[in-house]
Amino acid sequence: MSAESMERLKVYIETTIPSFLTARPSNKLILAGKQALTRQWWERRREKYDLFISQYVLDEASRGDSEAAERRMNAISHIAMLEVDNDVILLAERIMISGIIPPKADTDALHIAVATRHSIDFLLTWNCTHIANAEILVKINHIVTESGYFLPTICTPDELFGGEDYE
Repeated sequence: MSAESMERLKVYIETTIPSFLTARPSNKLILAGKQALTRQWWERRREKYDLFISQYVLDEASRGDSEAAERRMNAISHIAMLEVDNDVILLAERIMISGIIPPKADTDALHIAVATRHSIDFLLTWNCTHIANAEILVKINHIVTESGYFLPTICTPDELFGGEDYE
């Protein structure tokens, strides 16, 4: 099969990505580095993938400061939407019932459920508390597998550069 005929990999863009992409530059070194990596990924790599979001991303991106929300919403305005159906809700409930993710972070379980339910290849995020967290993902993977799905590869922009150098 030629490279042209191969299906492109699918990436679910979680809300932290447009947030880091459009935020004013931080004076905190680590945060500024994450912002720079996000911009580099967005400029150099996003065109290599089919990108997706969900209503949860729209809901979160539209909150807060109106100017910042407008920048976030503009960044994701042309990204395809994934349906939130009953299977998504049931999978998120299974994750939440397990207690792996605290109730205050239920939207994090919903992001994982949407990407999983729609067979997305990568879930791209900077949320390393409840999403890109190896200790949590081991447990979530078990729930997802028991539910008949495959967990997407959950990663940060620096992990999705495809071996290319970045500045």
